[in-house]
Amino acid sequence: MELNWFSFIRSIIARFKFIYCPVCVVMASKMVVLLPAIIAAFIIGVLGLLLAPSEVRNRDLSFPTGTIKIDNDTIKVEVAKSPEERQRWLMFREDPIPLDSAMLLAYGKPDLYALWLINIQYNLDLIWLDENGRVVYAKEDAQICTNPFDASKCTYKNTSPAKFVIAASSGFIANHNVSTSSAMKIISI
Repeated sequence: MELNWFSFIRSIIARFKFIYCPVCVVMASKMVVLLPAIIAAFIIGVLGLLLAPSEVRNRDLSFPTGTIKIDNDTIKVEVAKSPEERQRWLMFREDPIPLDSAMLLAYGKPDLYALWLINIQYNLDLIWLDENGRVVYAKEDAQICTNPFDASKCTYKNTSPAKFVIAASSGFIANHNVSTSSAMKIISI
């Protein structure tokens, strides 16, 4: 009688091995494909860094500078005119901009422009200005993104068409007494 039970249990184990065996084969075949792909991606990345042309590696990432006047205060600005510069703007900067300077984002035409404060290291004062330099919207102490999956808490948008946006360290608006009656005059950009 023991022999029958033994053969019965052995047949069940053999059946389970048959069921789980395809899973093991699938897992092994994924590793066979993924491991070389990961190694190849790493090698290509390292070669890309080593063999990048010198004009790409040594490219100047600073912004052109200019001067603006807000009411009676003269402000030194970094100017972001191109789409690439506006996209990069203040991302990954560790040191806040001094309160006597700012970044000026210049757009081609007046419109509603949203700013997502992702990869910004400090809170900002944001000022949207129309084509005549009049303040159309301002946001003091705009909070940075702490969670990139919740963009609604760190995206700011003007309510009236603007052609320029001034981005500065938090406290800039209070320090320069900027209000909705303030105006910007471009001296040089």
